[in-house]
Order: sequence, then structure tokens, then C-alpha cells
Amino acid sequence: MEGGASVAGKAEFKECLRLTWSQPYILRLVFSAGIGGLLFGYDTGVISGALLFIRDDFIELQKNTTLRETIVSMVVAGAIVGAGLGGWMNDRFGRRLSLIIADVLFLAGAAVMAFAPSPAVIIVGRVFVGLGVGMASMTAPLYISEVSPARIRGALVSTNGLLITGGQFMAYLINLAFTKVPGTWRWMLGIAGFPALLQFILMLTLPESPRWLYRN
Repeated sequence: MEGGASVAGKAEFKECLRLTWSQPYILRLVFSAGIGGLLFGYDTGVISGALLFIRDDFIELQKNTTLRETIVSMVVAGAIVGAGLGGWMNDRFGRRLSLIIADVLFLAGAAVMAFAPSPAVIIVGRVFVGLGVGMASMTAPLYISEVSPARIRGALVSTNGLLITGGQFMAYLINLAFTKVPGTWRWMLGIAGFPALLQFILMLTLPESPRWLYRN
């Protein structure tokens, strides 16, 4: 029985892969929405390296641990509000528009942080990013689940989690790459605007969730 269960599992896995790769349009929908997960991971991970250089640029941060902690934690604070607001927006305006608005928040946050003249402005940028994280974290898997075929829905929704951890890994690579580049932390924080812009453009070309359309 143990061997039979293993064979069945392999067969189901192969069938899942076959169905997934035979539908490139579905993959496009999934990975376009999944960029929200990538941004979630990137913006929560990048601050660990960037903060070391932010502290060097602003003397008020060197002995003020509370201010440093505020810079780090404002993404989480913004995400709490963003997730709650995102739930209402998803029902009122749809999944697609909610992701587009999240991208605007990601872009605004990245730009504000990249050009921030003070720690206070960095905090404002982190709040914008946090709002985007909250909205994307609940909208991306919802959109993916509603556009995916039933037989491979679980596998496709799990790509959002994969992209979250992938975004965190990418953040550490970006931190390493820009360690000796002039502007260090500004590049580290601002570069998140590029995937946000990409998702913004892609979502403009994609359809709304069929479930949301049916309910409305």
C-alpha cells in the first residue's frame, strides 16, 4: 500500500505539471499577480541591510534605537491597515483594481524612500509600502485562486508563497550588490519600484476575476 500511494502521488504531480505548463495564459495571470508576493518579500527583507547604511547617513539614528525600530516596523503597521482596507476594496472594486492600487502604493513608497531627506520621510515611505504589502498579501492569492483551474489551483496559489520567499532572497542579493555603490540604501529601497511598475502594466492587460464578475 505504501508503494501504491507513492506511485499515485507521482502520477498526480506529473499531471499537475502537465496541466500547468500546457496553459501559458494561466501562468501569465498567476505570475503577474504573484509579483505582489515578490514585493511583499522584498520590502520586508531589504530593510535589514539598508538600515545599516541609513544609520550612517543620519546622525539622529546612531543612538536612537526607537527611531530605527520605527523605520523597520512601519511596514507591518501599514500592512495591518492595508489588509483590512484591501478586503473592502476587493469586494467593492475587484481584485484587479486592488492590485493596481497596491502597485501605486509600492511605487509611491519606493520613490519617497529613495529620495528621502530625513528619517521621518523614510518612515512615511515605509507606511506607503506597508499599505501595499497588506493589500497585495490578501489580493494576490485570492486573484490567483479565482483564475486557476480547479485541478491545479492549490499548486498555483502556492506560487505566491514561493515568490514571497524569493523576494526576500532577492532583497539580500540586492543589498549585497549595492553595498559599495554611491547611494547604497537609496538604491536598495528604491529598486522595488521596478517590479511594482511591471505588475502595474501587466495588470492593466489582464481580466478581472471571473468570480468577482459573477457576484457583481
